[in-house]
Amino acid sequence: METISEILARAQARARESNLPYEGALTPAEAFAIMTLAPGAKLVDVRTRAEWDWIGKIPGTVQIEWSTYPSGQPNPNFIAEIKQQIDSESLTMFICRSGGRSHAAAALATEAGYRSSYNVLEGFQGDKDAAGHRDSIGGWRKAGLPWVQS
Repeated sequence: METISEILARAQARARESNLPYEGALTPAEAFAIMTLAPGAKLVDVRTRAEWDWIGKIPGTVQIEWSTYPSGQPNPNFIAEIKQQIDSESLTMFICRSGGRSHAAAALATEAGYRSSYNVLEGFQGDKDAAGHRDSIGGWRKAGLPWVQS
């Protein structure tokens, strides 16, 4: 099994190569390994309540909507909610459906002083396939990682 340092070094290299505004970019499998190896690390699921309820959740995550459901408006309390639930010194990973909202969340968290912010590439469901469906190209669920459905 890889060490936390090896995983984070690879994620940090990805961030440097892509000039990302946060500490690093993890694959779903790497994020799960970090959750397993570093109990103080936090995975923040920034999808909507509807996505958590209807599509599924990752056990052990902190759930903070990036945009509210059903309006789709940005969550005006996003950073305040993070500050209530997560220490700014914690390794903090962000995940959404496919990586876009979590990218923005990791960038905003970094600006707010969460220097160890990481985006989870591919997200929970990955990209759409040729038929327009998710869960077949990348993502947490496709990787066979733990999740539950209501």
